[in-house]
Amino acid sequence: MATESTTADPAARTARPSALRRLGHRWPTWVALALVGVTFGDGEPPLGFLAGLLVFMPLCYLAFGAFRGEFGGESGRRGLLALQLAGLLGFAGLAAVALSTGEPAARWVVAAGWLAHAVWDFVHHRTGRVVPRAWSEWCCVVDLLGAVGILLPLWWR
Repeated sequence: MATESTTADPAARTARPSALRRLGHRWPTWVALALVGVTFGDGEPPLGFLAGLLVFMPLCYLAFGAFRGEFGGESGRRGLLALQLAGLLGFAGLAAVALSTGEPAARWVVAAGWLAHAVWDFVHHRTGRVVPRAWSEWCCVVDLLGAVGILLPLWWR
């Protein structure tokens, strides 16, 4: 007669990650939440700073892509470089429009740019191209919550 073991299979226990491991897996999100809290927690950052970040963000993507060798060789990879450059021009254009526009429209333009960059990050996260997934996750959270942080003062006035 076989006896049944009362202990679970060790492999089964490790197959499902613990709550702590699941939280740890999302470390980019936690870092992003902290950064947004520090950046927006003590008031509105200057519009020029926020517009400048809108230009800096796609430059980071270009640097990551170049470092990772994402843009060389085959025509599809060159197309990826063209797409990143188009993104840089688009985000820089939004920053320029915001800086040449008065309040409150300028804040709406910058917030729209940050929101668009959150979508950009999400797409990069799903494809796993150009930047590490941890970076695109972090940046998506920063951009999404940053857009909200840019707009909140407009709703409170």
